[in-house]
Amino acid sequence: MGKARTDNGRMIDDAFRREAVRILATSGRTIKAVADDLGIGTSSLSKWKCQLDRAELMAGPQEDVQKELVRLRRENELLRVARDLLKKATFVLLPVLAVILVVSAIKVWQHQ
Repeated sequence: MGKARTDNGRMIDDAFRREAVRILATSGRTIKAVADDLGIGTSSLSKWKCQLDRAELMAGPQEDVQKELVRLRRENELLRVARDLLKKATFVLLPVLAVILVVSAIKVWQHQ
């Protein structure tokens, strides 16, 4: 993000931006209230928050993310196989179940 100068000549650096976002996150106050206290615009504070959130997300442990992605893809494939197997089993077992129901109904009808 670098350094920038405000309209009144004050320098705003990355440390100030991070501190402003930290105050916003921990104070429980609105963006407007924090921005007014710090003498900055609400849009600036919102933009800094989005930029820092994005930077934190991308700076995460990439190796762990890759391992988790591989694990989830493997799990997805196993679930797809299980789903397809259950679909096929349903079509195979439906005629058998239909015959069993018909035979049972005939036996019940004969005993009446």
